[in-house]
Amino acid sequence: MKLVLAVLTLWTLTITSVQGQPKKIFLTDKSTVKDSSGTVYPYAIWNKLIQTGNYGIKPISNKDPNDEFILYELTEKDKEEMIKRTPKPRESGFFVTGSSFGKFKTTDINRNKLNLQEMKGKIVVFNFWFINCPPCRREIPELNKLVEKYKERNDVVFIAVALDDKSDLLDFLKTTPFNYQIVDGGRWITQGFGITTFPTNVVVDQNGNVQFHATGYSLSLPSWIDKTIISLIEKGSTPITTK
Repeated sequence: MKLVLAVLTLWTLTITSVQGQPKKIFLTDKSTVKDSSGTVYPYAIWNKLIQTGNYGIKPISNKDPNDEFILYELTEKDKEEMIKRTPKPRESGFFVTGSSFGKFKTTDINRNKLNLQEMKGKIVVFNFWFINCPPCRREIPELNKLVEKYKERNDVVFIAVALDDKSDLLDFLKTTPFNYQIVDGGRWITQGFGITTFPTNVVVDQNGNVQFHATGYSLSLPSWIDKTIISLIEKGSTPITTK
């Protein structure tokens, strides 16, 4: 099975031109990017910084926007505004919104039983990933924040299906906590769903139907997962209980 990593290699900015019209400009590995002190950053460095979600980039001059760009650290307010402007992640090609997720029955890394059929009435958030997938690792801290937000509820379940074996996962989790319930050796599961691109995230509603699914890394993805969970809680017909 060929595995595909969804990696962003081209950045697009929308600015207001000197004529007052919106204009798109593109950054590539050939673009000149520097910080406020004038230090020029190689593509590999500034690209990685942007992908953390903690830095922004803008043209030094609107008159010649494709000339040079400045890298700056985002405030919390900047981050919120940026996420609001980021479009909804594109749907994956592996699921259909509104359709049944299908059967899911396995055990997690601690050999706790997981059976979607027995989770009716709960919202189940799935993540499909593997250790040597940079965009998979990049989204883990934000996904952990979702687990923390809903930790007092027993009607929201987070499950991460990893391709890796148990020993490799245990070593990885020592330095990079991932607070979903981890399923090890999940290649057979991803093959069953036809998933070949990672990471892939899915939100399944209380009736076992897919209500959100996306493939690849996106700054806005955790926000859209959260929005979906909130919407499903509000629409839920059964009483919401807490742990």
